[in-house]
Amino acid sequence: MRAPLVPSAVPAKTADAPSVPVAGTPRGRRRLMRQTDLVERVTAYDPGADEALLNKAYVYAMTAHGKQFRASGDPYFAHPLEVAAILTELKLDVPTIVTALLHDTIEDTLVTYDDVKKNFGDEIAGLVDGVTKLSQLELFSERTKQAENFRKLMLAITSDIRVLLVKLADRLHNMRTLGFIDKEEKRRRIAQETVDIYAPLAGRIGMQNMREELEDLAFAELDPHARNSIVTHFARLDMVGGDRVGRIADQLKRKLAEHDLDAWVYGRGKRPFSIWRKLQTKKLNFEQLSDIFGFRIIVRDIDDCYRALGIIHTSWQMVPERFKDFISTPKTNGYRSIHTTVMGPEKQRVEIQIRTQEMHDVAERGVAAHWRYREHVPAQGDEGVAYGWLRDMVDLLERGDSAEEVLENSRLNMYADQVFCFTPKGSLISLPRGATPIDFAYAVHTDLGHTAVGAKVNGGHVPLHTPLRNGDQVEIISTKEQAPSPLWEQFVVTGRARAEIRRYLRHAQRGEHVKLGQKILEKTFAEQGAELSEKAIGEVAKKLRLSKAEDVYADVGRGVLRGHEVLAAVFPELKRADKSRIKQGGPANIAAKPISIRGLTEGIAYNLAPCCHPLPGDRIVGLMAPGEGVTVHTIDCAELDKAQNMDDWLDVSWGQNAADSGPSVGRVSVRVKNEPGSLAAVMTVIAANGGNIFNMKVTARNPLFFEFMMDIEVRDVAHLQNIVGALRVNNAVESVDRVREADASASSSHEGPIR
Repeated sequence: MRAPLVPSAVPAKTADAPSVPVAGTPRGRRRLMRQTDLVERVTAYDPGADEALLNKAYVYAMTAHGKQFRASGDPYFAHPLEVAAILTELKLDVPTIVTALLHDTIEDTLVTYDDVKKNFGDEIAGLVDGVTKLSQLELFSERTKQAENFRKLMLAITSDIRVLLVKLADRLHNMRTLGFIDKEEKRRRIAQETVDIYAPLAGRIGMQNMREELEDLAFAELDPHARNSIVTHFARLDMVGGDRVGRIADQLKRKLAEHDLDAWVYGRGKRPFSIWRKLQTKKLNFEQLSDIFGFRIIVRDIDDCYRALGIIHTSWQMVPERFKDFISTPKTNGYRSIHTTVMGPEKQRVEIQIRTQEMHDVAERGVAAHWRYREHVPAQGDEGVAYGWLRDMVDLLERGDSAEEVLENSRLNMYADQVFCFTPKGSLISLPRGATPIDFAYAVHTDLGHTAVGAKVNGGHVPLHTPLRNGDQVEIISTKEQAPSPLWEQFVVTGRARAEIRRYLRHAQRGEHVKLGQKILEKTFAEQGAELSEKAIGEVAKKLRLSKAEDVYADVGRGVLRGHEVLAAVFPELKRADKSRIKQGGPANIAAKPISIRGLTEGIAYNLAPCCHPLPGDRIVGLMAPGEGVTVHTIDCAELDKAQNMDDWLDVSWGQNAADSGPSVGRVSVRVKNEPGSLAAVMTVIAANGGNIFNMKVTARNPLFFEFMMDIEVRDVAHLQNIVGALRVNNAVESVDRVREADASASSSHEGPIR
């Protein structure tokens, strides 16, 4: 007969969620763990542990902290000792336990890094130093950005994952004693940081129990009323149902035993924070939430996992769409188990997890269950998957993304649920729920993402923004002529895809800014009869402390510099005259303020199309042009019919204050009588109605009349219509119409950056 299964790292009796201590509840002083107790904890799972080193570290840390006390009134040494105890529950190696004992000595005592190195060696000194640097970040968290702290945290833990394990245990004990901190603001800040960063990090490396406790302790501080309400509901259920969890667990075990399947079964109520999150996401009240109990079935091998599943499903009715097989397709943190929900004994909706002893060990201890973290051996198989997210984050850090973007992308990755999709060759790609073919393409390779033009899902063409589902086979259609669209950023969900799109657009936008800036300067210099030369722009770059002339063009293109400012830097004698023209509303005043256009990515270069001269108030469309940025057309512009790809169209509109951003140029064709005073009458009407003639060209003339094309500076389309109406009633004017066609000789398009 086989020996009964007794899983490690599981509670000896049924655990009930409300029994979790509430953060902020004083516990009183407790007896410190003795040296012998700590050593016995370690040798219980590592008989060959270096007991002398553990004893030495215990005495060294206790002596170093001396008579220091914590806010709770306990000796300060109680904290590192409790951190070490938490890590013994995870069965970590001796250097990690020693690091836990010493982790505050460099920061809070007279002990130095060299002292630790001399007494405990390079490995432990390096680990203690890593944890110390992370702790020092928190001392300045009010003066530094959380994002920058996260960047440094990630860089530290990638050198040795044990730094993170000690840091998580340190945070867990601090959260357990959070109530002793007097300042409510500080407690809430620590709790929020815990739920934002440390809890999801624990989950990402597979330490689900630690994640749940961190979340629940933070929940108790951030929303104590909601937590107490859930605990009260649990208490009422216990009064009505008695030991319902124990009875259901016994029935599950008996049913498996009837089929000669040896298994260990235990159950527990879900934690308050887990229940609250489900109530929020599913918009339910507590009475509607039936699956508040979870049960785990531990069996000997994978075959027994599927046997147990068959027994459960044939004994009780399965709840549709609540089955997940993480044995066949493990989570990215290495988690493996079968999840199912049934209408179980007592007609209670019950969640069940089925796994082997090895899977359970990984589920309980996460990355700490892998031996390779100690030896720094490259991870393989499931362990390689578990470390994959960490490698992606390091890649983002090394490629120079901003700390804020790294934090945003990391939060996306840490919180995301999963879908599993396949390449045409059968390779498995794990993505967050809601991911699209673009996310899939970037997960396969950055170049594939950049060049994606279409996608087939299960053999059928789908739009690139289509959400993917579990089991989809995805084929990406690509071409080298394609480039990422700014629109993609609006629907991708993975941090990697978003970061790569932003990085590409930044580089592409710089090229557009350089070209646009050069055009603006060429026009500005030409209007003054001056020559634009690389030598002159190089001198401007030196004055502005820019590295090269290209930087000047880029700054002009994105609106940091104005054309007349560069002109004045090259020809100081023109500065006074240029200012005078600006005050008079001359050409130098065009683009003095960037026009606000909604729907474009911030910083992208744009210009108003010379073919249709759009004005604030017109219905407009943006048209992407490689290397040229975005050209804004009126909705009825003939040029839009020539666009081959509708994907290049951007849905844009004028900003609320676009008319106040500065004058825009409208073009009109005017026919007047060929008699003295006609042209003067036209100019008088325009000036009287607040317009300013910017450019004019005679297009036809005969003995009866003459025609000319006129560019007029106006506020918006309504302003132009007023001027056109006033001209039409003037006796000297035979006809006047707005022009919607290009004429290079009379062109004056507005160019600038989006603000």
